[in-house]
Amino acid sequence: MALPRIAPYPLPGPERFPEPRVPWQVDPARAVLLVHDLQNYFLDAFAPDAPPLAPALANTARLLAWARPAGVPVVYSHQRGGQSPEERGLQQDFWGPGLPDDDHARGVPAVVAPADGDVMLTKWKYSAFVRTDLAEQLAAAGRDQLVLVGVYAHIGVLMTACDAWSRDVQAFVVGDAVADFSEQRHLEALEWAAGKCAVVVGTDRLLEGR
Repeated sequence: MALPRIAPYPLPGPERFPEPRVPWQVDPARAVLLVHDLQNYFLDAFAPDAPPLAPALANTARLLAWARPAGVPVVYSHQRGGQSPEERGLQQDFWGPGLPDDDHARGVPAVVAPADGDVMLTKWKYSAFVRTDLAEQLAAAGRDQLVLVGVYAHIGVLMTACDAWSRDVQAFVVGDAVADFSEQRHLEALEWAAGKCAVVVGTDRLLEGR
């Protein structure tokens, strides 16, 4: 199965976010910003210059502009192009061969591109913790919060948030800086995350420090 074409849908705003079950607050001294899978291969499924992707990328750019000068480490998860069936594993069965081995597919849009000092994390499974050293990087930096933006909300973003919870890392899913296959999937992902493993927060509220 290849990635579906994704029809435009309104990016949900904070008025549609689920209420948090826990009183966590993002602390720049404890947090890492994870930019999850914002590669052209995944983003080309969306209609360009339309919601949800365009405003989600704009909010991600705002969060990057906040994180870097605040000393919040920025980590980009990305997948390699041209993976072998052995490297793909069961992802081959569900999603086919994945990224082709070309610069466009691997690339990140300029508005949210990595900067000097950001970390590039090669990702293999839905969760950015699996077969990577993300947990070790967090521990070495003395960080126990993970702020998540990117795609797709109901797959890798959600699985990474759940995996963070399993490791006693507080996860924050920025509900208007993620995108998904549909509005329904997007909202379902936020509801599940807020109920089980994370705090769903909006970009404005995070930047305001509340």
